[in-house]
Amino acid sequence: MLPHMLNSIRELMRPPPGMEFDFSQPRGEPALAPNDGVAWRVFANPIVLFVGGVAAVLLELAEPSVRSGVWDQGGFQRDPGMRLRRTGFAAMMTVYGPRSAAEQLIARVVRMHDHVTGTTSGGLAYHANDPRLLDWVQATAVFGFTEAYHRHVQPLSAREKDAAFAEGQAAARLYGATGLPHSWAGWEALLAATAPGLEGSQILADFLNIMSSAPIVPAPLRPLQRLLVRAAVDMIPEPVRSLPQLRGRGLRFGEAALVRAAARSSVLLPLGDTPARQAVRRLAKSA
Repeated sequence: MLPHMLNSIRELMRPPPGMEFDFSQPRGEPALAPNDGVAWRVFANPIVLFVGGVAAVLLELAEPSVRSGVWDQGGFQRDPGMRLRRTGFAAMMTVYGPRSAAEQLIARVVRMHDHVTGTTSGGLAYHANDPRLLDWVQATAVFGFTEAYHRHVQPLSAREKDAAFAEGQAAARLYGATGLPHSWAGWEALLAATAPGLEGSQILADFLNIMSSAPIVPAPLRPLQRLLVRAAVDMIPEPVRSLPQLRGRGLRFGEAALVRAAARSSVLLPLGDTPARQAVRRLAKSA
């Protein structure tokens, strides 16, 4: 089973076809996120990336306008595995990539999002580059990855949780999210302000079913895949966690320890030349 696990994790962490990139070049160029910060630790863990990413999407799908854009035009229904890889690559680039390459990638995403428009099922017009929606998407991503690391790898201090949001400011501004919280308290305030407009839908249930059953990993590892999806549900904050589509779909008794064991041991696996390792070489001082 270990070879299957290694191959699956390597595949999910590799850039999608046509987006190959050498994070070790150009030598010395800094990233958008500080190399001694929280994000560099968080994004190096593949279990955290999966759990945090699923949690972030669940929060996005609870917001009606974001839900319409993500679900109708985001690719999760057609190819969830490839959508995960594309989203993961963008996250890796904003954290580990050289600043110039990250800026170019984000600019391309912004141009693509400029064409993502439509109307929600409730008749509300939406635009993917609406700063209000961008703030929510960026904030849920920072929350998801940071909380997954805090719960399953190593507890983070209040200062480190604040730093996670501070470190995301540069990338968020490039995306057009001018109101990303600067602290964990700011995230909680944004959640409270957004909560009245959050709602359940069949799409939430559909997304969970897809992420639990899609062939993202080989069949022998599907139980682990379902466990990690439950871990994502388990960390969703209220009021979203109590929505009918999520109720009862969190971790079962004793499973939190299994997720922690998987997350803490995953960094010991021989995953090859990951973006994180390449970025370390890029910024290493010449002998």
